[in-house]
Amino acid sequence: MALLSHFEQYIQSQHLFTKKDRLLLAVSGGVDSVVLCELSFLAGYDFAIAHVNFQLRGADSEADEHFVASLAKKYKVPFFTKKFNTTAYAAEHKKSIQVAARELRYEWFQSLLNEPSTSLEYILTAHHADDNTETILMNFFKGTGINGLKGILPKQEQLLRPLLFATKNDIQLFAEQQELLFREDASNAEDKYTRNYFRNQLIPDIEKVFPQVTHNLQDNAVRFKDIQHIYQEAIALKKKKILFKEGSLYKIPVLRLLQEKACHTILYEIIQAFGFTAAQTSEVEKLLFAPTGKYVASATHRVLRNRKWLLITALHNNKAEQYVVEAGTRELTFEEGTLSLSLLQAPVAMDTDAHIALLDASAIQYPLLLRKWKTGDYFYPLGMTKKKKLSRFFIDQKLYLAQ
Repeated sequence: MALLSHFEQYIQSQHLFTKKDRLLLAVSGGVDSVVLCELSFLAGYDFAIAHVNFQLRGADSEADEHFVASLAKKYKVPFFTKKFNTTAYAAEHKKSIQVAARELRYEWFQSLLNEPSTSLEYILTAHHADDNTETILMNFFKGTGINGLKGILPKQEQLLRPLLFATKNDIQLFAEQQELLFREDASNAEDKYTRNYFRNQLIPDIEKVFPQVTHNLQDNAVRFKDIQHIYQEAIALKKKKILFKEGSLYKIPVLRLLQEKACHTILYEIIQAFGFTAAQTSEVEKLLFAPTGKYVASATHRVLRNRKWLLITALHNNKAEQYVVEAGTRELTFEEGTLSLSLLQAPVAMDTDAHIALLDASAIQYPLLLRKWKTGDYFYPLGMTKKKKLSRFFIDQKLYLAQ
């Protein structure tokens, strides 16, 4: 029963929960979640069981659900179950089956916690040390940086993982000793999923050279967790010196950023909060040497080079691409503001307000079209016989695309 004592010690050392808390155990029916149920029962914790039927394995999915229902009867605890058409959800939202399943189950688990009648406080999953090893290696190869190398956390708000201290062998040995029944998922042996490839192929090969790979990576995860805290504190200090906010606009001084030894990393930590990926960091970095007007966009924001600055602005979806101004219109409201038109009698004093334009009414042909400027647009300034491009005019007025 060594696993039981380690289980209780880990919960206490990580300050996960107490026996006064009401827990929701996510149970698939596999050996990991079955052992989590048994340990929680033996330790005297108050819990309920939740099972998600993703309907991906036909009759096996139904059998899993029935098995988990029998576990709830065995422990005399409440049982919650939910069926999802995971394949249809994945197709509709253009996600992989794994991502779709993860979204569906955690959204449902959270809804159970939010239901006052359940009195549930925390979600417990059966992630263990081997899962953590797989996650760390996958994150390393995906290039997630220090943040990904800390691995799976034992506590993330209401989501708790009290088995991270235990290896798969520890869990299987305990199940044998306690003669626990559980369900086997045949898909775990298939390498078509990335995690299964790491589990079934890559890590066993690494263990041939480094037998203690799981133990060593767990130690490293603790170190990287501490390093990540220090790293984030350092990044926060750098941001205070480099990133400036003016209303909804963010500004980065180019020369100051170029003076940083870790320019690339600091830039990534700034722009990733605005929807930019790690792969886009190099493209944004090129803006440090680009002329005014060049920019790189994410799904939500744009980084624009403007003279000595990089400017970060939000992208807005206009309600209309263009607006028609009919004859007789006196006021037109659009997303960026309001256009007011009035007819004046000559002679008219010239107005120097930059927001006012005086036009020859006899030369206007309705309807007019109000739209954003495009490359190549031009006008004839008063007193000039040659046309002037709007892009040149904006530069002369020290205006930039973000305005």
